[in-house]
Amino acid sequence: MSHTVAKFGGSSLADANQIKKVLAIVKSDPSRRYIVVSAPGKRNKEDKKITDLLYEWQKLSSLGQSSKEVEKMIRERYFSMVKELGLSLDIKSEFEEIAKKISEGASPDYAASRGEYLSGKIISEALGYEFIDADTCISFDAVGQYQKSDEKLGKLVGERRVVIPGFYGAMHDGSIKTFSRGGSDVTGAIVARALKAEKYENWTDVCGLRMADPRVVENPKKISVVTYRELRELSYMGANVFHEEAMFPVQEAGITTHILNTNEPNDSGTVIVSNRKSDKDIRAITGIAGRKGFSVLTIEKALMNQEVGFVRKILSILEQNGVSLEHMPSGIDIISIIVDEKKLEGKTETVVRAIKKECSPDTIEIHPNLAMIAVVGLGMAHVPGMASKIFTAVAKENINIRMINQGSSEISIIMGVENTDCEAAIRSVYNAFVK
Repeated sequence: MSHTVAKFGGSSLADANQIKKVLAIVKSDPSRRYIVVSAPGKRNKEDKKITDLLYEWQKLSSLGQSSKEVEKMIRERYFSMVKELGLSLDIKSEFEEIAKKISEGASPDYAASRGEYLSGKIISEALGYEFIDADTCISFDAVGQYQKSDEKLGKLVGERRVVIPGFYGAMHDGSIKTFSRGGSDVTGAIVARALKAEKYENWTDVCGLRMADPRVVENPKKISVVTYRELRELSYMGANVFHEEAMFPVQEAGITTHILNTNEPNDSGTVIVSNRKSDKDIRAITGIAGRKGFSVLTIEKALMNQEVGFVRKILSILEQNGVSLEHMPSGIDIISIIVDEKKLEGKTETVVRAIKKECSPDTIEIHPNLAMIAVVGLGMAHVPGMASKIFTAVAKENINIRMINQGSSEISIIMGVENTDCEAAIRSVYNAFVK
């Protein structure tokens, strides 16, 4: 029997009305036998996500402060869901157990995970599916790194229909450990790989991916098909509909991912594939994304290219100071090290001093407030004049390009502009390629 793993995000589970949409979607396709759920998200702009409230509850409790208001908000959300859905779930007992553990000093990870746990309980009863707690099948090692759990999850394959909470698993000692925020996507991908699913569906509140951020470009075109390689480039630059760590499990297993909208289930969404063999549906540009908040360390030294170990010394200094490298365009006697400003914060003088001591550069300068823009597309390498068209579009807006970087894969061109020019640069490139 074919089977699909379907993951539903927080917006899909925000209240009883949204959950009813989820139930209808699952029941409309018998292959949707493995369901992964997030914690309830916001019901409106002024609302709070359940995960944020749970973190707040645990923090107040650990400080010995009153958490009654927060507890009340969480309780009312879940109690109203159970009531409106007409379920017999003993939500009161479940909530009392959580409250007891938090009052006894439970960790932030435990507290945050209860959002997904309770979602799982509600959805499993509403569907009549078996509830499988994530702490029994998702494992982390002694230092909190995810440990491949395919063998445990593989035991679920068969005629079973199950609901698994996303976002968390368990350490070897049984304590709860969470992924990074948005980690329910990761759980869904892990489950899909372990169960050798034909398809992984990620249900959210948007109709797939767009060629640019709708907050920057008005009504950008939808991306119908994208490869994992292209999406990785776009996600890195801020196109965050799909958690970037969730790509790897399904990509390595060759599983197709569908990004779909719970509120518009008949929309085709976006299909994410490993490869696109046909050229007929490959645009020159698949998408454009930008991210602000970078700094550039420009290091110049005569005959740098002849000095063995020069770059290694710089990278070692960054490593010693806990600063990761983002990009590294270079010339014969000059190299630019691009880093996240937040990671460099408070360490700038230390890093510069160490580079001067270890590398003896002729000059070293720091340029902050840089935005990085990625223009991504499998078809770019086969279209003459792509770079010229991109840079001409930006120049027409009087935007100065401070840095250019193109990877050897030739599926992306990355340029650096001032933070203040980021949105205008994205719009100029989009308008140049999309009619």
